[in-house]
Amino acid sequence: MSGFVHLVGAGPGDPELLTLKAVRCLGQADVVLFDDLAAGPMLTHARPGAELIAVGKRAGRASPKQAAIDRLLVDHALAGKRVVRLKSGDPGIFGRLEEEIVALRVAGIGFEIVPGVSAASAAAAAAAIPLTRRAEARRVQFVTGHDVTGALPADRNMAALADASATTVVFMPKRTFPALAEALIAHGLPPETPALMAEHVGCPDQRLTRSTVAGLAARLAEGVSDKAALILYGPLMEDL
Repeated sequence: MSGFVHLVGAGPGDPELLTLKAVRCLGQADVVLFDDLAAGPMLTHARPGAELIAVGKRAGRASPKQAAIDRLLVDHALAGKRVVRLKSGDPGIFGRLEEEIVALRVAGIGFEIVPGVSAASAAAAAAAIPLTRRAEARRVQFVTGHDVTGALPADRNMAALADASATTVVFMPKRTFPALAEALIAHGLPPETPALMAEHVGCPDQRLTRSTVAGLAARLAEGVSDKAALILYGPLMEDL
């Protein structure tokens, strides 16, 4: 008999931001496949005796291929096990969720998606700012900072990204933000547009850097750390 897979959002790193449902799923799982940012204290909620398998992917490091992760999910579920795929943040936001859903559907395995707190929401909360503002920022957009090759996506919508009235959140932005900022400014975004870089948000070593689009670009052009980060820019910090 086939098992079942819960695709669970672990939130940004703070175990207190796990949902009650995420905790319950962990406590019932036979196998937990977890990301790097979904490790540590969060795994203490796993059932004693559960098999814990690290499958995190990090830029610049040797990491499991997505096909191998999909295979692990399918194989353990076909063996009749209750599986949790613990994914950092919210699994539906730049979390390779689609590939895992397809693999499970092809194999005829039942699954459920358990949403988590997005790193974008956690970063805004940590900085004590809103993602939207009633008069100035009526739209929020989430974008990725790189494509499958690690480069800035060539098909980006610059009109939308340079909209000074939107709050834009760039995931995985560090290596490409200087080039993105140059393009944003060329398309009319003021270089002094407020910006926030949140590193390891929700973790004990969390770091928030408040600056401008041009200021963050200059900082990142000098070098980047290996800490996971995202960048927010737009009218999100003015007068706050």
